Amino acid sequence: MSVNFILPDWPAPPGVRALATSRRGGTSRAPWHSFNLGAHVGDDRHAVTANRALLRLELPAEPLWLAQVHGTRCVDAAMTAPGTQADASFTRQRGVVCAVLTADCLPVLLCDDRASAVAIAHAGWRGLAAGVIEATVAALREPGERLMAWLGPAIGPQAFEVGGEVREIFLAQDPQAASAFAATGNGKWLCDISGLARRRLNALGIHRVTGADSCTVGDPERFFSYRRDGTTGRMASLIWLD
Repeated sequence: MSVNFILPDWPAPPGVRALATSRRGGTSRAPWHSFNLGAHVGDDRHAVTANRALLRLELPAEPLWLAQVHGTRCVDAAMTAPGTQADASFTRQRGVVCAVLTADCLPVLLCDDRASAVAIAHAGWRGLAAGVIEATVAALREPGERLMAWLGPAIGPQAFEVGGEVREIFLAQDPQAASAFAATGNGKWLCDISGLARRRLNALGIHRVTGADSCTVGDPERFFSYRRDGTTGRMASLIWLD
């Protein structure tokens, strides 16, 4: 089985490169089958190394793999050691690859009109509520009208059930965020995490936002999903400047 990559459907300028992986085409065995890129999920380390080597064939350099902690720290990928605790990175240097790993959380890719800077953020609901998108955009030091975003594969609005406390956190920050929640009738709410991210990007002046058209939970043949499977692999989303 060949490795299956997803290319963002966004109007990025020449010089910006990005892709997301699926679960297809690697060497990992169940339950991490088959293109698992996460080294922290219990998979055989040799399989992860082989999978990362396959990915590396598509890239100008080894990605900066972060130790993601559902926080808001955004680091300069050209000046950061692998394994640093952070949930976002950016670069202005050509050939430096920013990356995040996900299996339901939302990858948010960003670039500017001039292909002078790119960034990526790992946005689970905790990081999103804490401000990881705002921190990442701030690191780019570009006005919102010059930026665009692509939202990668993540848990969809019909699959992400949360408690009322999660909804209250977002509504306390933005009452209009109520539009991203739908009651299920059991005291729980379905949450549109991509919709919440879009609202935050729009609030920063970023209105060119595409993607968010794949649900990780609902497509087990294509995507890993922690919510669906528990023990599972991780996909990567990556962005760099040529």
